[in-house]
Amino acid sequence: MDNRWRRKQPRTCGQEVSSTEWELVNLSEQEEDLVYRMYRLVGDRWTLIAGRIPGRKPEEIERFWIMKHAEGFAEKRLRRAD
Repeated sequence: MDNRWRRKQPRTCGQEVSSTEWELVNLSEQEEDLVYRMYRLVGDRWTLIAGRIPGRKPEEIERFWIMKHAEGFAEKRLRRAD
């Protein structure tokens, strides 16, 4: 069999994590406020927003935003508050 015609599969560094398995992202009140204000200014440009918060990655900011505003995570947030 000729291997050069085989399609290469993309390599992944790790396993993908389902959004239902995400850990809640804890941001301070100041960080949350900054994320909200920056989102109103620049939209979902997570890299730009994360650059304004030391020690935060764009993936963390996006995950925080999704978890805070998605209906599927509302139940998880309520359990956490108890």
